[in-house]
Amino acid sequence: QVQLVESGGGLVQAGGSLRLSCAASGRTLSIYPMGWFRQAPGKEREFVAAIAALGGYILYADSVKGRFTISRDNAKNTVYLQINSLKPEDTAVYYCAAGSSAEGLRRMVSDYWGQGTQVTVSS
Repeated sequence: QVQLVESGGGLVQAGGSLRLSCAASGRTLSIYPMGWFRQAPGKEREFVAAIAALGGYILYADSVKGRFTISRDNAKNTVYLQINSLKPEDTAVYYCAAGSSAEGLRRMVSDYWGQGTQVTVSS
């Protein structure tokens, strides 16, 4: 069993940056591909980014390429999402998840989910 806890969300102005963190407990994170997802009000949860267990393979949704960077520190059992040039349309609850593969995470297939952290971008 893996417990995931996201942090780092908040209220920021458009153009600002945030770094979200996803800390794991229960089992080592290093065996899991990890992903970030988001769900805006009234919309379905969508894939944002995924990273392979050892970090060598990364996927991004087209809508965030060039602004979002996923990374991981397996020694700290933590995955990060750096978000730059924030836009109001990035407002959402951001979730991290552990899965079996980065491609599977892109298809929303995951084994464990965190509870989410709210990101609100003001214009």
